Amino acid sequence: MQELILNPRIVEIRQNVLKKNDLLARDLRKRFRKASVYVVNLVSSPGTGKTTLLTEVLTRLSKRYQVAALVGDLATENDADRLRQSGANVRQITTGTVCHLEAEMIERSLQDWDLDKIDFLFIENVGNLVCPASYDLGENQRVVLFSVTEGEDKPVKYPTIVNSADTAIITKIDLAEAVGFQRNRFYEALNEVRPGIRIHEVSVRTGEGIDEWISRLEKDKSEFSSMSGTL
Repeated sequence: MQELILNPRIVEIRQNVLKKNDLLARDLRKRFRKASVYVVNLVSSPGTGKTTLLTEVLTRLSKRYQVAALVGDLATENDADRLRQSGANVRQITTGTVCHLEAEMIERSLQDWDLDKIDFLFIENVGNLVCPASYDLGENQRVVLFSVTEGEDKPVKYPTIVNSADTAIITKIDLAEAVGFQRNRFYEALNEVRPGIRIHEVSVRTGEGIDEWISRLEKDKSEFSSMSGTL
């Protein structure tokens, strides 16, 4: 009986938290659009190679653009230190017990950054496929990553994050044959949840697919900047 009394209050608190986050995310999106900053929010479970891939992408993009990254983790600055090897401006967001990044965390981290001097901002979310699904960070594009070692049914196990994503990236594709990855089953699972979702296959070890994804990002950024310039 006590649980029934508490539940409405818990729901109300959660709704208020999400409403506050959505309002902050809307303001962030306006700021990003005004400065023509293209923002990519990367989400995945731990172990997909998200940081390794992002380090490579930052390294390549930094030759032509001003790039920056915010990286969320429960503890340590290990991922941020790795990303800094790319030469990009990187800032760590330590969340403690919180399993996702929130718009307020992004806003605080940007306080002394000149957005007009950033072309691409990547947000590496906390390794989790549940909590980040509910939190808009003002991004232009949400990218969900899966590795071939996670199994073909991962998309249907986490439909909410897939449904909220614009792009899916399959990492460690060079290991596909070794681990018996069934590509057709995985694609079917993705399209069952999010029909027509954009998909890229990549391998940092071999370089496969990375340039193709970067080219897509550049095109998206160009289209976004053209639209921002008309506002």
